[in-house]
Amino acid sequence: MWLEATGALVGAGGVGYAKQRAPRVYWSTVGLPLTWGRFTFSYASTMEVCGLTVQPSGFRAFMTRNLARREVRPVPPKVRRVRPSSTGLRITLRLPAGLEPADVATSSERLRHAFGVQSVTVAETKPGFVELRMTGYDVLRRVRLPRSAQPSGLRFPVALREDGTVFERDYRAVPMALTLGANQSGKSVYQRNLVKGLAKLPVGLIGIDCKRGVEHSRYAPRLSALATDPDMAGRLIDALVLEMSERFDLLALHGVSDVWDLPAKLRPVPLVVLIDEVAELFFVTSKKDETARDRTVMQLVRLGQMARAIGIYLEVCGQRFGSDLGRGATALRAQLTGRVVHRVNDKQTAEMGLGDIAPDAVTAATSIRADRPGVAVAGDTSGGWSRIRTPETTPAEAAAVCRQFAHLTPELPFLAPFRPPARQVPPMPTVPPLVSPQP
Repeated sequence: MWLEATGALVGAGGVGYAKQRAPRVYWSTVGLPLTWGRFTFSYASTMEVCGLTVQPSGFRAFMTRNLARREVRPVPPKVRRVRPSSTGLRITLRLPAGLEPADVATSSERLRHAFGVQSVTVAETKPGFVELRMTGYDVLRRVRLPRSAQPSGLRFPVALREDGTVFERDYRAVPMALTLGANQSGKSVYQRNLVKGLAKLPVGLIGIDCKRGVEHSRYAPRLSALATDPDMAGRLIDALVLEMSERFDLLALHGVSDVWDLPAKLRPVPLVVLIDEVAELFFVTSKKDETARDRTVMQLVRLGQMARAIGIYLEVCGQRFGSDLGRGATALRAQLTGRVVHRVNDKQTAEMGLGDIAPDAVTAATSIRADRPGVAVAGDTSGGWSRIRTPETTPAEAAAVCRQFAHLTPELPFLAPFRPPARQVPPMPTVPPLVSPQP
């Protein structure tokens, strides 16, 4: 009896330990069978109370009433396929006439509580079919990107979504992006993951860091250019606009409209411009600086509007972004397709980042807790959005990757005046000991 009781206690303790320390193991052994059984036995009643049923067709009602001799009840979506995974369940539903994917998405929070899972997201796979992506545990608590997530072309993994899938940054699909976040929100960690991914690709990296380069100077071995103040940033952006004009002449000479239509030997190297604290490009201290500020912003808007076709991409980051920054702020935002909003200090910044593409994502962005750095809401102009979290990356790790792949840095003559010098770390001063050694 004591042996059986001890075994039961040890088993219960092991299950509790696995739930806290190894949630993937707990889900695969305990959580998945329980959730699958709960879904199977309560599916019809759950859909009915959530308002996701419709009245059957006249023929089906006639057959049910006269042949089956049963009461005619509303019809829920048909379950076509259930696929288990290491993080949750993927359920494909066939929607009956009268339901649309938006109806199911609206009830996702009710379904989450009814089936007892961490989150439920709805994705339309094809007309008439939706996929319920249930996550059994909080995959954003400890983020680990799967080994299968590898860079390909101009696409590389950056973060993990709350449904367990990988969030990738694809510059061919989303050429321009805006990243917002307050202090200690994880915005800098997101930038480091971008730098780590970009450093491994055959692209040229251009940094604009008006805080005297305190963020981007450590990436100097991999940078083709670096601007550390607004005046230098203005000259660098003018050089990029001039390069854009020359690349458009190259496209016109060969009769193509995109740089990727050129032969590989004639194709210019893609350039990614990383802008840290974009608000510094808008701020001026005197009236005479407004002309230079307006020129820099307008040139930046031109890059955002036309540079995609010639292989120049923008990554704009900042703590605060709004129309009150000055002329050109709203025009620049309109050119930035991708949006990633971390925890912000005011609702206006979240609305500026997500309000024009996914209004319901603003509430999700303003509800991010302060004790979850790295959690953000990612959206694009298609209207879709999801919660993501980037894995922890230290500045030393990002700098080490830049040094490792420094040989990929392209030599571009027009960027030679802006090439950052080799970063020299001053030695730490030696402090004499407080106690003299005794022989």
